[in-house]
Amino acid sequence: MTVKALRFALAFATVAFSTIAFADDTFQVRYAANLNIGDSVVNFTNSGATVAGGVSQNLCINLFAFDPQEELIACCTCNVTPNGLVSLSVIKSLIANPLTPAIPTSIVIKAVASTGTCNASVITNTAHGLLAWGTTLHQNTSTVTPTYAVTETAFSDATLTAAELNHITSFCGFIQANGSSFGICRGCPSNGLGSSTSVQ
Repeated sequence: MTVKALRFALAFATVAFSTIAFADDTFQVRYAANLNIGDSVVNFTNSGATVAGGVSQNLCINLFAFDPQEELIACCTCNVTPNGLVSLSVIKSLIANPLTPAIPTSIVIKAVASTGTCNASVITNTAHGLLAWGTTLHQNTSTVTPTYAVTETAFSDATLTAAELNHITSFCGFIQANGSSFGICRGCPSNGLGSSTSVQ
């Protein structure tokens, strides 16, 4: 390969590389299923990766809950300090006060980490350092009588496009402005929660 061809190949690779969007911890996604059988719990902490003036920053956990019809039925934001723990019940917090009357049996949960004023409809400074896990119930199909077991896994890092950020924040803004207080999650307790196999 000539020097000219090599330079062209390197230039092309650099351009191609710069156009690729990578998933990272600023945007994370998970699901919760079988909510008609029992509750799920989501847990968040702040690794302290976002630093300003030599000090680790608090993070806003901007949460968006979607029903199986892909409708945003609830949004809210919680604050988590470095090394802190925020645990939320899916049934008692995320979908306790949905925009629509029906309570779904499963949801998709999207979390966007940011700094500054915590408002899920206005996210201007996405941030790193949010760690998230969630429980859900899975049916054991090998038994005659249905039984369920709790599993816990980490949220999956995803790619946050400008279009998706605009979509979820604008719809959350609609909920805040027109939902008559429906569609806002209830509470951000700062204690760890267990998982239950029955609705309480």
